[in-house]
Amino acid sequence: MSSQPYFETVKSFADVPITVDGVETSLFLEASEGLVQLFDLLGSGVFGFVQNDIKGNIGGVRTRYQADSSACSTLENLVRSEVSLDDRHGTGCLIRLTRGLTFLCRALQHMQNDPSVELHVCFKRSYDEVLRQHHTFFVRSLAAVAVRAAPYRRDFYSRISQGAPLEKLDAELAKWLSGLDVIVKRLKGFIEGEGYGRV
Repeated sequence: MSSQPYFETVKSFADVPITVDGVETSLFLEASEGLVQLFDLLGSGVFGFVQNDIKGNIGGVRTRYQADSSACSTLENLVRSEVSLDDRHGTGCLIRLTRGLTFLCRALQHMQNDPSVELHVCFKRSYDEVLRQHHTFFVRSLAAVAVRAAPYRRDFYSRISQGAPLEKLDAELAKWLSGLDVIVKRLKGFIEGEGYGRV
């Protein structure tokens, strides 16, 4: 008997409510924590620096949310709630978290859109598109090594499918990525459009 595919075992970004006030904070954080676990499936500490950054930024957003959950019920309101504060740690964490989520979203979109390409190529493309411009030469060098250590595509698919049919995995992954893509584009537009920072 097969297990459920990975994307059926964690909160999907497709299920995170988006209202006129914005992206619901607590369920977004839950979905983001599920994403961190995905890095474990890549094996051997691949992109450990990104995983650690995402974990730290989830923690920073969560700390701000827990400090005033009513004012921070959406991510957009969380950012707005910090405007008058000297310390805008939650906003900074959200910006970096959005970058990390965008990186993973693009890599997995490349993987789905081009089934003939190995995973390391998908992650390299995504890194160059999303994160490279924010990193020093030293971090870029580490990223180049990490990209080359990505597992083979078939091994990664086997890990995230948990024995379920690949068609089921592809359908669930597409739904998950669609939800994530909507959220990161919305956050990028809000953060940059309102002058809170650069994603």
